[in-house]
Amino acid sequence: MTLTLDLSEASMKALGSTPGDAASELRLAAAMKLHEIGRLSSGAAAALAGIPRVEFLSKLGQYGVSAFQVTPDELAGDVDTALRYARRNG
Repeated sequence: MTLTLDLSEASMKALGSTPGDAASELRLAAAMKLHEIGRLSSGAAAALAGIPRVEFLSKLGQYGVSAFQVTPDELAGDVDTALRYARRNG
């Protein structure tokens, strides 16, 4: 499937020197954001970006995006589990 976007010259310059560079940058940005909000797994996001999953995870760190997507409830549950484990085995 092909998606076509109209970009201003200024946007094009900001994204890359060629249409291919701009397309790669936009695909990566979209993939990172969709992963960040929980819409895509890291593997699916890497596929969207057109790069291997390990490279995608590395790029998340370069762009300051967490590779771990945990809700506050999940984090609280993990903390409770860790505390219970520590009390039993401490």
